[in-house]
Amino acid sequence: MSNSIERPVFSFFRNLRPISTRQFAVIGLGRFGRAVCETLHRDGYEVLGTDINEKRVADVISAGLVAHAVVLDSTDPLALKEAGIFEFDTVIVAIGNYLQESIITTLSLKEAGVLQIVAKASSDVHAKLLHKVGADRVVLPEYEAGCSLARRLTRPGILDRFDLDPLHSIVEMKVPGSFLGKTILELRLRSDYGLNVLAVGQAENFDINPTPDRRLNKGDMLVVIGNTQDIDRLPL
Repeated sequence: MSNSIERPVFSFFRNLRPISTRQFAVIGLGRFGRAVCETLHRDGYEVLGTDINEKRVADVISAGLVAHAVVLDSTDPLALKEAGIFEFDTVIVAIGNYLQESIITTLSLKEAGVLQIVAKASSDVHAKLLHKVGADRVVLPEYEAGCSLARRLTRPGILDRFDLDPLHSIVEMKVPGSFLGKTILELRLRSDYGLNVLAVGQAENFDINPTPDRRLNKGDMLVVIGNTQDIDRLPL
């Protein structure tokens, strides 16, 4: 069992991520890779962690952050194959600070037919190269963390956000004070903001696709989908 500090997971989005048999492999167990392992493992997914550094592998095993962990050189396709990495649904390449190694690893995964490859980049150029060699999604952790912090500081009512693409998001938010006591129909979210309500509720008790006469009460949370700029126009 991990002795790490538990972090809250907002209930609606957690309900959208049911525990399943889906498996993940994480290549690179630095701070980013370790955090990915910890979160996935805590949410009940099976995780295989790998790193070329024996101490990092030993650390995630002793902390109980993965189901399995092995020491390997991810630039060696044979080592990846023997470890069963090519059989995983999703592989996260978390060695973004080592440009050549991350590109070679991503290319090997792509050529082996891995369904989904997520790769960490250290710069915009690195990100472009990763996309070119086959990464399905590229993350720039420092950039994304900065954007997230700015949103939390300026929009504290938004509890969680899932970006569908660069323009559209799903957000879970506290119901603004000006919305309390009103029905969904009275809010005119679709006509005034171009947004659709997916759910309303509290804790783990959400009404999915609520009716227009659903009235918003104190303590309710609102889940909406739409253009990110339109979401940001909602009152605080």
